[in-house]
Amino acid sequence: MRAKRSLAFTAFLMLATLPTAAFAQKPGGPKLKTATATSPKPGTPVFVHANDLKWADLNPTGAPGVKIADVWGDHKTMGYGAFLKFPAGFAAPLHTHTSTIKIVVLSGTYIQTPEGKSEMRMGPGSYVLQPGGNYKHVSACDKASECLLFIESAGKFDLLPVQAPGAK
Repeated sequence: MRAKRSLAFTAFLMLATLPTAAFAQKPGGPKLKTATATSPKPGTPVFVHANDLKWADLNPTGAPGVKIADVWGDHKTMGYGAFLKFPAGFAAPLHTHTSTIKIVVLSGTYIQTPEGKSEMRMGPGSYVLQPGGNYKHVSACDKASECLLFIESAGKFDLLPVQAPGAK
């Protein structure tokens, strides 16, 4: 019970701190646009049901099975907030990202291993601030179950592979 309250509180805090300009609605309804060209009127809530999420392959060849569903912005071109699913046992090799990514683990055990350091195993309700730029790391999901994350970034999503030291 305590874990559920902690998870709900963490998700609430994360969503409550997102900039309001990041949300947009179609006139006359609670549907969410994926572009941030317009903002809802101040004080207007935005609701997105889990059933309305539009899941897409993040990168079918480079990251098979990884799915993403934008809830604001567009991860391909601009800042965004999105749900991200890793299949159980998934691992992305050593890489960086151009922009900082904020991560909240909703289910599963997300594993991040900074280059040259021990892995960090993050369960539901955990938060990770992943710096952009030269922060080299491996991202993975424990083999016991898929991982569901909420991620947010001020820049578009990218994954820049890094050659491991000593590799040719």
